[in-house]
Amino acid sequence: MADPLSSLVPAFREALETAFGPEVASTDPAIRTSTHADYQANVALGLKARLGRPPREIANAIVAHLGGSAIERAEVAGPGFINLVLRSSFLSTEVRSVAMDERVGLAPARQPETVVVDYSGPNLAKEMHVGHLRSTIIGDSLVRVLETLGHRVIRQNHLGDWGTPFGMLIEELRESGRDAVGSSMAALSNFYRAARKHFDDDPAFADRARQRVVLLQGGDPATLALWKELVDATLGHAAILYRKLGVTLRGADVAGESFYNPMLNDVIAELDRKGLIERSDGALCVFPPGFTGRDGARVPLIVEKQDGGHGYATTDLAAIRYRIRTLGAQRILVVVGAPQAQHFAMIFAVAKLAGWLAPPVRAEHVAFGSVLGADGKMFKTRAGEAIRLEDLLDEAVDRARAVVTEKNPELSEDERERVARAVGIGAVKYADLSSDRLKDYVFDYARMLAFDGNTAPYLQYAHARIRSILRRSGTTALEPAAIEIRERPERELALAILRFPTVVDAVATALEPHQLCTYLFELATAFSTFYEKCPVLKAPSDAERTSRLALADTTARVLAKGLELLGIEAPDRM
Repeated sequence: MADPLSSLVPAFREALETAFGPEVASTDPAIRTSTHADYQANVALGLKARLGRPPREIANAIVAHLGGSAIERAEVAGPGFINLVLRSSFLSTEVRSVAMDERVGLAPARQPETVVVDYSGPNLAKEMHVGHLRSTIIGDSLVRVLETLGHRVIRQNHLGDWGTPFGMLIEELRESGRDAVGSSMAALSNFYRAARKHFDDDPAFADRARQRVVLLQGGDPATLALWKELVDATLGHAAILYRKLGVTLRGADVAGESFYNPMLNDVIAELDRKGLIERSDGALCVFPPGFTGRDGARVPLIVEKQDGGHGYATTDLAAIRYRIRTLGAQRILVVVGAPQAQHFAMIFAVAKLAGWLAPPVRAEHVAFGSVLGADGKMFKTRAGEAIRLEDLLDEAVDRARAVVTEKNPELSEDERERVARAVGIGAVKYADLSSDRLKDYVFDYARMLAFDGNTAPYLQYAHARIRSILRRSGTTALEPAAIEIRERPERELALAILRFPTVVDAVATALEPHQLCTYLFELATAFSTFYEKCPVLKAPSDAERTSRLALADTTARVLAKGLELLGIEAPDRM
């Protein structure tokens, strides 16, 4: 029960050893799907220089020794490619195994790891806006994939809750009263703006705010109590959005800047003991090799400012040390925008110099691009402000409700609301996840809510359509063991189903959810072709009907599981 590749690779290695000896048996055959056959292997071209023989001659020698229960036919094509056609009996057996498996073919990782994933990271006393969307959605999808594969995943919500601005906020709260924060996200945002204006317009207030920072960092109980009120208000509002988005972050996952504050002096002391600290213009710095400015001068990572304060760099170093030493991380993923690439490259470099980040432990910056408006610029309101995430999601649901009502007016009001939320939220998430995360993408409600093309509604509708077929069949008990692959569309659908584990493994390795999105779209497209060309409910025989119903059900289960890994619901009716 696996992608056919798991059977093909050993067969190729055996053929290589037989034809050319054990020294080339471990050569990667680079097998991939093909439009000319089930699969195509490119191994001969890579062995040309090593063996000193023409690629087609090498390919023919491999084909002559290529066997096994999986391969029906192997042919040399082009300059030395090998086209492969699998046996229908092999495909039937493999798909039956997936159909009878609760995990639809997803096997646990052979070597589970402890993976720390840092994502979302809202700021204290600020509403979450469109700028928080990508980190939250991408991070949560990766968490779901890694957990499904059996890794121990530790979520970390690195809340911005410490530093100079919080003196301003605490002083405003102290002087304006507890009601100033309000009970809504909008009220919280208004409170922040009022505090900023007060700070900018009133020098006396600004002085009191700076003094409040000193009291906060000094652990003054009254100041800390006010600070905690702001933290709780921020997290309360964030929790509402997390539930609406369907992400898995919880309050226990918060490890904000304040959490690491007690560790900062010890981090600096350890760096100093290891001879990594240099004083530059009054600040304490680390100069990791390989980082230079345009003038060729070394670029510093400042760990203590001239005034003795600490910035993001020190906190991030404390975080990476804590995650390795205390949480036992073997892999650290930091889901933060691409503009922070150099910052995290320097953080990881310093962590390696300090000896914290050493093999097999590794850290990866999961970078992503920006969300753009139709004008190709940063997605903002007409007033030039960042769009509130709550407003963005509510509009998506409203638009989805209209579309769902038009497509299926027979849904009950409660079901229509559930479907509208699944479609609206799913459309927003899928539009983000289906694009290469390193690239910017244009936010377009019409495109993301379309029921055709590579969109969440298309996949959700494909799933609901299959469920409708199964309901109309009147079948109460499906028979996975009865699946037989005969027709070409059945083969193509079976091959698509069997690729699922390999795609999920690739997402876990490369941290690219768009690979899963592309796969799900191809699977849904393969089912559409299958359903058009291979009658299911009116199949020529009872045996074919039973087989095709089980094949359809397996497709629906893979679609639902794939969407679940993206954090998207798959309604049974639409």
